[in-house]
Amino acid sequence: MAGFDWYADSPKPCSKLCNLSNLQLRFLCPSDIQEVQALCSDWFPIIYPYYWYEEITSNPRFYSLAAVYDGVIIGLIVAEIKAFSELNKEDEDILAPTFGKDTLVAYLLSLGVSQSHRRNGIASVLLDNLISHLTSVDNPHCKALFLHVLTTNSPAIHFYQRHQFKLHAFLPYYYYINGKSKDGFTYVLYVNGGHPPWGLTDYMKHYCKVLAHTDPCAVPVWLWNKMQLMMRWAWPTTWVAMWSSSS
Repeated sequence: MAGFDWYADSPKPCSKLCNLSNLQLRFLCPSDIQEVQALCSDWFPIIYPYYWYEEITSNPRFYSLAAVYDGVIIGLIVAEIKAFSELNKEDEDILAPTFGKDTLVAYLLSLGVSQSHRRNGIASVLLDNLISHLTSVDNPHCKALFLHVLTTNSPAIHFYQRHQFKLHAFLPYYYYINGKSKDGFTYVLYVNGGHPPWGLTDYMKHYCKVLAHTDPCAVPVWLWNKMQLMMRWAWPTTWVAMWSSSS
C-alpha cells in the first residue's frame, strides 16, 4: 500500500508548545485505533482500510510511534521494516544489487502532525527517533529508509531534504486521489553503509581511490583481475566458452 506523508503549511496559527520536554513518545497499541483512524482521515487524502490500522497498532514489523501531549496523540510516524526482496517493482533499484535479498530496508508509510501543533519540531522529533532506531547496534542490516511523496507537496519535500533525504526517482501517476492520478517522488536516506546502484562515475572514483593506495608493482596484476571480473559480468557466456577452450 502506498504511504503518504503530510507536512503542509497551515493557514491557521499553530499552538506553540511550552517545551518539547512536555511531549511524550510511545508506541501505538490496539486501543489507539479509533483515535489514529480519526487523525489519519483528517491529515491524509488517502483512505486506509481498517485492517491497516489493526496492523500498525499491533504487528511488530511496524515501527509505529506516537507523540502525545496532554494525553492526546498529536503526531505519529509509521514505518515498515522489511527485506529488500519484498520491495515493489518501482522500488527495487533503491539499493545496489551487491546487497543480498535479505538486506533490510525501512519504508516510511506515514508521518503527520495535528494542524494546530505543526511547526513545533514534532515531526523532526518523530523522524529522528526512527532514524536512531534504524542506526542502532540492533539494526546493522537495515541499509535504507525510503518514502513516497506527492510531487506537489513542497513542504514535505523540503522537510525531508533538510533531513538529508535524496531524490531517487520520479513516479508518474503513482497516487490515485479523489478520482485523479497524481505523480510522486521517491526519496531515500541511506544508513549503515547502504548506497544506490553505482554508475560509471562512481566506479571510476572507487578504482582511483584503490589505485592511490596500491603498490605500483601490483597494479598490473590488480588491473588484470578487475578486467576479468568485468568480462565475466559483461559477457558471461563468452567468458565461460573462452575459459573452457583454454583449459
